Amino acid sequence: MGRKTLISLVSVVCLMIVVAAGVYWFDSINKETISEGVTIGDVDVGGLEAEAAASQVRTNLVVPLEKTLKVTYGDEDFELTEKEAGIRTDIDAMVDEALAVSQEGGLPGRTWRAITGEEVDHEISPEIAFDEDEVEHFINHIGNVLDRDPVDASIDPSGGSLQPVAAQTGLKVDPDRLRRQVEKALYDPTERKLRAGVDEVKPEVTTSQVAEKYPTYIVVNRANFTLSMYRNLKLEKEYTVAIGAQGFETPVGEYAIESKQVDPVWSVPNSAWAGSLAGQVIPPGPSNPLKARWMGIYNGAGIHGTEDVGSLGSAASHGCVRMAVPDVIDLYDRVDVGTPIYIG
Repeated sequence: MGRKTLISLVSVVCLMIVVAAGVYWFDSINKETISEGVTIGDVDVGGLEAEAAASQVRTNLVVPLEKTLKVTYGDEDFELTEKEAGIRTDIDAMVDEALAVSQEGGLPGRTWRAITGEEVDHEISPEIAFDEDEVEHFINHIGNVLDRDPVDASIDPSGGSLQPVAAQTGLKVDPDRLRRQVEKALYDPTERKLRAGVDEVKPEVTTSQVAEKYPTYIVVNRANFTLSMYRNLKLEKEYTVAIGAQGFETPVGEYAIESKQVDPVWSVPNSAWAGSLAGQVIPPGPSNPLKARWMGIYNGAGIHGTEDVGSLGSAASHGCVRMAVPDVIDLYDRVDVGTPIYIG
């Protein structure tokens, strides 16, 4: 080997030693620096040393997570504070993982990235924990407040007139969906306000179905001495009537037309007030007080016509509902057996 060749070889070796030393020196001074392209959650920590990275994570991830989480539905607001949720974060573990990722690929890989500016492109999931029991309690509380059974449509004749009660849609919190929403938000500092996952529950009986169920309905208002006939839940006709006198009150409650009869026969009750007629059967005619029409209601009481029109608008009967003859004929033709009647 010639002298020049030897010198060249020694020079190459020395250069390699210098380069290797430089590489090791460069790698050693960057050992505590996180590679470009590394993120913790959405926080970019590339190019930062451990302490600076921890500060960035604390400012941009942890502090926002400590803000109160709000769940809303309509006018209702529900709040879950950081203390109640028991949110815990391990910043050191996240930064250590970022440093470990930055060391991957060994010395050659790290050197190549340093020379070419190539990024690692790695996202680290945040090290976040929370109290699952408290979150479950929070979800149950929301359900207890918001859950509402549906209300079937119905009618209310108790006020002296027929009042339709509209159907109401119920509400039911979906606990699984809400739990997913809340847990996702607890990991995401940008989500501090959520709308509760709530399903609507339809009533089984709608207002239109109630109208179909009660095509005709009678309400007797004893206080006002009126009989009102409704069709499809709307007032169709109103009549002045007489009701039972004191001691012979017209029965109160909800009944139905049990029977109908034109020019009715009167089966006289075996009661003291009937006098000598008690227990008799009186055919249609001048001596029969049941005029023109009869619509039986309950236990011998019914609706019938009367010639004593002066008694209308008062408590004068022995329990029946009296009507003027033209009125009872008119009502008779409007209702069927089975028509409900409420007396209040």
